[in-house]
Amino acid sequence: MIGATLVRYLALRFFATIMLVFLIIFGMVYIVDFIETLRRVSDRPGITVGFVALLSFLRTPSVTEQILPFCVLFGTMITFIDLTQKLELIVVRAAGVSVWQFLLPPVGIALTIGVLSILVLNPMSAQMKQRADRMEEYIFGRTGQSASDASLWIRQTSMDGQAFLHAKTAADGDTELTGVNAYIYDRNGRFEAKVKADSGRLLPGVWRLKNALVSTPSQDALRVGTYLIASNDTPDHLAETFLTPEAVPFWSLSRLRQETDRSGLDSTGYSLQFQSLLARPLLLIAMVLIAAAFSLRFFRFGGIGRMVGGGLGAGFVLYLLTKMVADLGASGQLSVSVAAWSPAIVGSMLGALALLQREDG
Repeated sequence: MIGATLVRYLALRFFATIMLVFLIIFGMVYIVDFIETLRRVSDRPGITVGFVALLSFLRTPSVTEQILPFCVLFGTMITFIDLTQKLELIVVRAAGVSVWQFLLPPVGIALTIGVLSILVLNPMSAQMKQRADRMEEYIFGRTGQSASDASLWIRQTSMDGQAFLHAKTAADGDTELTGVNAYIYDRNGRFEAKVKADSGRLLPGVWRLKNALVSTPSQDALRVGTYLIASNDTPDHLAETFLTPEAVPFWSLSRLRQETDRSGLDSTGYSLQFQSLLARPLLLIAMVLIAAAFSLRFFRFGGIGRMVGGGLGAGFVLYLLTKMVADLGASGQLSVSVAAWSPAIVGSMLGALALLQREDG
């Protein structure tokens, strides 16, 4: 059996290399984003370099979180190649330790990194991305179009039916609207009324529209001081509905998915993000197995460049497959569980099969 000292040594080597690769990629992403954002804000008065630097720093963790599997792949391959080049793995093999035994430390490190990325990195990067989105909205306006374009659409589902609210501007977490146009439908989907109001505010259980002009198909337009639209939304939930699934912390995904379902909206994106995060540790383990299958060749046999290129190509194909299957799941063509878990399971099986073929004939 592999000894505790060797386990600690290999685990520290793999962890240090993976973290080094992660920090290098983090720095590269930050620099590219910083330069690109500086170019975009060059015509915006009052935006300082420090503001742009903070904005780029807040956005970078969400990007590096997405390419964490590549960090594990690169770090594992670099460590295996270094151990092989220094003949350390040859000594380990000569001591009777099989490849499956000295793979335990990197697999354990990948599992630990995967769990920590779910419990720590994801909530932190999601909160930072939310703040970055608010800063970017301040500079470029909603959806990054223009600073003067702050219009907003809200779909509202309640026991009375559906209502679509359009506002020219929104404030206070999108709970205070100005220049409101509301289109109201009954529970059977039939159009009931159009309401044009000067302002609107979200209160417990209702949207309150002030100085409203109500137009119905069968009656003349009627001016009322206050018009109420039933609502299932709360201010917190309303703010969260405008977040992309990647900007929602892991701990809030399940709750937001249930609230979105109750509101009659599509919660597939939140379900897919939740399942994808749960599958991340297995995906990182798959990257370790793929890296091992392509980087354990002895240097005296030659062909190291082709092996490294093959490992990088296989990792890239697996990552691309993950994104393609996720898109199919988001569009409803695959179930959420299949879309989230199948790339990690298939990648782990193929990596293990390649190792079995190479090491055990």
